[in-house]
Amino acid sequence: MQKLSLDALAREHMERAAAVSTGRSATTVYGGHEHVLRQTVLAFTAGTSLAEHENPGEATLLVLRGRVRLTSGDTSWEGRNGDLLTIPDARHGLYAIEDAAVLLTVAKHG
Repeated sequence: MQKLSLDALAREHMERAAAVSTGRSATTVYGGHEHVLRQTVLAFTAGTSLAEHENPGEATLLVLRGRVRLTSGDTSWEGRNGDLLTIPDARHGLYAIEDAAVLLTVAKHG
C-alpha cells in the first residue's frame, strides 16, 4: 500500500509550475500506461491551458486548489476547490482561471 498527501503534491507542483516557462507541472500518482486506471496531479499557473484533446477514457477532474474551466465545444464548466468535474467523452481542454492544481483520474478504454 502507498499513502500520498495530495495537498503536499499540489503545493509542490504549483511551485514547480511557477518556476518553468510552460506554467505547468504534473506527476502520475497511481497507475500508468500499463494500467487501466491512472491518476495524475497537474498544476497550472493562472492563464495556462491544456489544449483541446481527445478523451482517452472515462475521466474525472478533482480541483485540489484554485479555479479551472473545462471546455468541450461551446460548453464549459468551472470548478474550484473541492469540485469534481466529469470530463465529457469528447474533445476537451482545460484553462486555469487562477493558479490551480487538479487530480485527473482516467480509466482508459480497452
